[in-house]
Amino acid sequence: MQNGPAVRRRKLGAELRTLRTGAGLTSGDAARLVGWHQSKVSRIETGASGVKPADVRLLLDAYEVRDGQLRELLLMLAGSDGTGDRHRWWHAYRGVLPPAYRDFISLESQASTMRTLETTVVPGLLQTPEYARAVTRAAVSDLDEEGLDALVEVRLARQDVLRADPPLELSAVLDEAVLRREVGGPEVMTRQLERLMEAARLPQVRLQVLPFSAGAHVGLTGPFVILSFPSTSDLDVVVLDQLTSSLYLERKEDLMAYAEAFDTLRMHALSPEDTLDYIAGIGDGA
Repeated sequence: MQNGPAVRRRKLGAELRTLRTGAGLTSGDAARLVGWHQSKVSRIETGASGVKPADVRLLLDAYEVRDGQLRELLLMLAGSDGTGDRHRWWHAYRGVLPPAYRDFISLESQASTMRTLETTVVPGLLQTPEYARAVTRAAVSDLDEEGLDALVEVRLARQDVLRADPPLELSAVLDEAVLRREVGGPEVMTRQLERLMEAARLPQVRLQVLPFSAGAHVGLTGPFVILSFPSTSDLDVVVLDQLTSSLYLERKEDLMAYAEAFDTLRMHALSPEDTLDYIAGIGDGA
């Protein structure tokens, strides 16, 4: 388990190494092409040292990488502020966002798919403003109103990934407890359930409820998010939220275990169609 920056460095290095070997170059060849010492290329590829976005551009040019989407993703992993506005809007909130949250948003903004299990609250990408405010106030009780407003704005701005071109594809499994827990009061929950049904009808959203009747399941260990990226699967990462930080799992064995767990949860959950009926029933007081 690593923090966000360490994961990004190592994944960036591994991808650059793959691109170098794909171009038929040794690390010495790459170093000569960009005017560096070979040890710098090696340190970057192993994730032992950080790399500036300008240096990543040099390497990508040397490897003749023309895929614009892949270049943008790798520059994001290097911490670039020079990508599109869509991928750096959160910088305006740096003063109120914890580093771990910034790391997550930066990865989320570049991901092509998200698979998530939620056991306590509605996923942030599907929250209404009122629900987001109630959750944020409960989670960070010492915030003043200005700080609370800023964090709610961030939560809502994150939802733009579902309306992007192409949009993030979201597959979410919600434990029934998420729907039963009254956050913000009855009116807030009524609107939130309506919002979930609206989102479930979007082609880029697959929503499934895991009812109490399913009994014990693999997700009882806690919620998780699996982020996958365009152009390469080697950058996929599992994110586990903790009270004061986020943990990132990047080993292939961990990714496979969580992917299999998610597939199992989907099998035991209600179908997307039955999920709509189930949420409507809860909304009607069932």
